[in-house]
Amino acid sequence: MHDRRSRLMALVLMISCGASVCKAEHAESNNGEIIHLFNKKDLSHFYTYLKNRGRNNDPKKVFTIQDGVLRISGEEWGLLTTDEEYENYRLVIEYRWGEKTFPPRENGARDSGVWLHAVGEDGAYRGEGNWMLGIEANIIEGGTGDLKPIGDGSDDFSLTANVAPKKVQGLVFQSDGRPRTINLGRINWWGRDPDWNGRKGFRGKNDMEKAVGKWNVYELVARGRRLDVYLNGVLVNQATELKPYKGRIGLQSEGAEIFFRRVDLIPQAD
Repeated sequence: MHDRRSRLMALVLMISCGASVCKAEHAESNNGEIIHLFNKKDLSHFYTYLKNRGRNNDPKKVFTIQDGVLRISGEEWGLLTTDEEYENYRLVIEYRWGEKTFPPRENGARDSGVWLHAVGEDGAYRGEGNWMLGIEANIIEGGTGDLKPIGDGSDDFSLTANVAPKKVQGLVFQSDGRPRTINLGRINWWGRDPDWNGRKGFRGKNDMEKAVGKWNVYELVARGRRLDVYLNGVLVNQATELKPYKGRIGLQSEGAEIFFRRVDLIPQAD
């Protein structure tokens, strides 16, 4: 039933937005080979960072690999961060939620995220020791596809998106809406449920994310200062004028168990 509803919503979105805007881009690299950031064997493209522990110090095994699948337990706050910086790419991620959640979010919506264009020092955001500065493409029950500048409040960390005239728990992406630039807060994906309550297991009527335990495909297409966000083949958010527009990529640990079986970066022309 859920998959059938997702296909229906994808059709409705393509009709309302125009196929040229809403159609997922599946062309492979046009100027480089696929980079398997996660090679299913080890974390050779990454370093681990955990709050209060620093780099490559993971005694509780927050980041582990088994049978070609990466598990991020969520038990401690941090990022699995690439050694290299990247720009102009299509990032293809396949993920699914696990069952475990941890304090203080054991009853909250399962939460994680993908850091894009991350720069500066580990844990620098707000001086709390959790995250780098950059752009977050959220992975959270009910809000996967939300976009957030994770910065210092300046225009050095900002983005612009077309938004609906009516707020739904904040600004909501609408392809033909009015442009809005933010350096704080978030741009919600177009289908975020107005009754979202932040509770574990939440699902809205428009949600594209599959049930807990099912694999999802998350595609993030970064070209220049533009970012297109697709969830299971449907465009859910879009931003322009991204600052910064290049940097490291990170996978977040934030209180919920999550698994990844694919993290591929495909270089794209600007």
